[in-house]
Amino acid sequence: MNKRVLKPILISSLATLLLVGCTAGAGGGMTMPTIKNADGTSNRAQTGALLGGLLGAVVGGTTSNGKGKRVAIGGAAGAAIGAAIGYSLDQQAQEVAQTLNTNVNNDASAEQNSNNQLIVSNTDKFVKIMFRDPMMFRTNSSVPTPSAQAEIRQMIPALQKPSYANMIIQTVGHTDSRGSFQHNQTLSESRALSVGNTLSGGGVTNAMYSKGCSFSKPVAQNTSDANMALNRRVEIYLYPNQAAVIDPCRQ
Repeated sequence: MNKRVLKPILISSLATLLLVGCTAGAGGGMTMPTIKNADGTSNRAQTGALLGGLLGAVVGGTTSNGKGKRVAIGGAAGAAIGAAIGYSLDQQAQEVAQTLNTNVNNDASAEQNSNNQLIVSNTDKFVKIMFRDPMMFRTNSSVPTPSAQAEIRQMIPALQKPSYANMIIQTVGHTDSRGSFQHNQTLSESRALSVGNTLSGGGVTNAMYSKGCSFSKPVAQNTSDANMALNRRVEIYLYPNQAAVIDPCRQ
């Protein structure tokens, strides 16, 4: 293939990889390849730097004069851009966690621990804040308790920072399996909407969507009261762009 044709293809492919941040996953989905920290958690800033460096190197090498120097410069610039992408989500998760007086917890088993009533985590695509049901709603009620409303409003100053201006917010409700699926679907949707209304009523102007999952996405089997309590939760997702939005009832 002609080099002049091949280079734009490489640039386009790597640009897509960097901006979308994806590789084929085992289940057919798309996930971002990650560099691990010593404790096994993902280092998104370094991963973004790697992808950005690859893109920058190709872009920098497309001119014929001073090719080696341009590759180095392009790689460095791309790495800086990629690191900023990874850093943004990590930093935003830290900021939200601090406003809620907790820490970022990316342990995959955290949601299965009944002691964790509030969990802030992040992936390569989003920041997620999970609230457990006991401190959120009374039985069969979709109105957050006063303490829950105060906890949700506590996030608002962070969400109103300029760095969050383009974030897409999605509120998601989940229930246990008691009662019909449709009853729980309606309840989960109403609870998600209530949380979203609390944020927008507090001055958050981001694009915001609510979704109910009924009991279709449990974090534990609904075989005991303890497990069912784990499944009654509301989650808030913060996405950097539309391409990062997932279906939380399926993924």
